Amino acid sequence: MRRIAVWLCAFLFVASPALADSNGHTGHTTDFPSKGTTKVTLEGNNLILTFGPIDLPAGHSGELASSLPVHFFKAPRDLVVTGFKSRIFTKDGQELPGQYLHHILLQNLEEKSLSCPGEPSYFAGAGIEVTDAKFPAGYGVPIKKDSKLIAVVAFYHKVPVTKDVMATFTMELAPEGAAMKPVKAYTVGVNVVCYSQFGQRPSNESDEGRALKVGLVQVDSKPLKFTMDGCVKYAYPHGHDGLLLIALDNMTTNETLLRSVPDVESTGNLRGFLSHQIYSSTKGFPVNTKDEYQMTMVYHLNRQENVDLHGMGNYLLYVMPGPCEQG
Repeated sequence: MRRIAVWLCAFLFVASPALADSNGHTGHTTDFPSKGTTKVTLEGNNLILTFGPIDLPAGHSGELASSLPVHFFKAPRDLVVTGFKSRIFTKDGQELPGQYLHHILLQNLEEKSLSCPGEPSYFAGAGIEVTDAKFPAGYGVPIKKDSKLIAVVAFYHKVPVTKDVMATFTMELAPEGAAMKPVKAYTVGVNVVCYSQFGQRPSNESDEGRALKVGLVQVDSKPLKFTMDGCVKYAYPHGHDGLLLIALDNMTTNETLLRSVPDVESTGNLRGFLSHQIYSSTKGFPVNTKDEYQMTMVYHLNRQENVDLHGMGNYLLYVMPGPCEQG
């Protein structure tokens, strides 16, 4: 059976600074004005983005995905994001595999990226893995009231004809007034993750990721330097079909910091990452600007694959600035 391939075109999405303002909120449940077919709803301690419906395959501007219009909105109150989860389904409730999803990306235009200087902060998102994220207790990403936020979704267009496809992205929030320790998002990957560096990619890499060869175990590595001293509390992995492993190593101390093996079908199709393969710790591990690091991804494609496939190996790290706490 031919596998559905999906790619995360750019782990970082850079959007126009022009914004469409959203109204304030009242009551327990609040709907914000939508642009196109995206709706943002605050329900208690959940901020829910609903995308669609859209009929697939659909017209698209590029080669990879069927995108809905970029949605601009403001944070309805002071928020602390403590986790997120995504779902792909049809309007009548039929669940769809993650391979229908190209990407969901969330950016805060008020915050600058730590990993990509000069670019907006990419603070949450999902790809094919649609794995639930839950940060360690007591930690979260703070977002100030009225911060200008961006949500974008793209579905993969090479899927069977499917009517009324929808997706939701739910950000779990700390209760208002709860004492939380702040963490910031930091993106690392074997593939280039910063928009400003897209022109510096190697010849075997495109927006789709690194080119993969069928029937071979392919190992790709890339050196990495961190731009900050901090303590990693959580690491959200991202990969594509055929992935065997993602890892982050400190080459200076000769230590493997992260090693993530995905849950896959017998065909190699990615299902996601089981909870014990996702790093989450209140203790955390340190990163710094002095040491040399390396990202690695390992892929294998079945010999009967008859489409061009590409791989990515990324972590969306959630880092607390400064040293790790003692104890």
